[in-house]
Amino acid sequence: MAVYCFDTLVAHYNSDQIPPPAFDEGDHPLFVTWKKVVNGGEPRLRGCIGTLEARAIINGFRDYALTSALRDRRFPPIQAKELPQLECTVSILTEYETAADHLDWEVGKHGIIIEFTDPDYNTRRSATYLPEVAAHEGDVASCPLKMVMQDAFEAQAQSQSHNHGWTKLEAIDSLMRKAGYNGVMTDSVRQRIRMTRYQSTAFTMHYGEYIAYVKNTRGAVPTINGLKPGTY
Repeated sequence: MAVYCFDTLVAHYNSDQIPPPAFDEGDHPLFVTWKKVVNGGEPRLRGCIGTLEARAIINGFRDYALTSALRDRRFPPIQAKELPQLECTVSILTEYETAADHLDWEVGKHGIIIEFTDPDYNTRRSATYLPEVAAHEGDVASCPLKMVMQDAFEAQAQSQSHNHGWTKLEAIDSLMRKAGYNGVMTDSVRQRIRMTRYQSTAFTMHYGEYIAYVKNTRGAVPTINGLKPGTY
């Protein structure tokens, strides 16, 4: 699936057809995340967009590979010359369940969607974190997620530490802030939350791995417009 996302981006730069995917069709919520590795450092976010609604994954990965790479509003579009520094993560969301309350989930296992009424403005608010956010709260950069079903962008965690994740309460409070709640955090406010929990299967591939795969399976490395030949 990550191969297909790279294929899609390469085809965009070359104004070419996308090679057929090597996976079967299905219907799932999904996300595509692009990160950039600079000078051997930790990967930095370059784009992350997806949907919480189930959709056909072939078209879904094709669409969100380009949307996250070229139209994440917080970043300039990814250029072809950045390809050798990129890694792509694809996430498929499954196992949606209604939680009993705002603490009925496991850090690192579940992603969470919260919905609640802001008591200060009588406004409905919502946001989501993928499963890895609370467990790895120090992911160098925040990663907004496009919640298509609600036509809104919700931010993930801002980096602080690579060694410590959040507690459930810290994650909930952060997610409420990202949803737009600016009032005082109290148990009474938290108990207003309606939560859905879910799980995620994620696959990550670096551009170098993509090139090796293409060479082994197709016999030739593609020439890419805007990228110096032989740059891997």
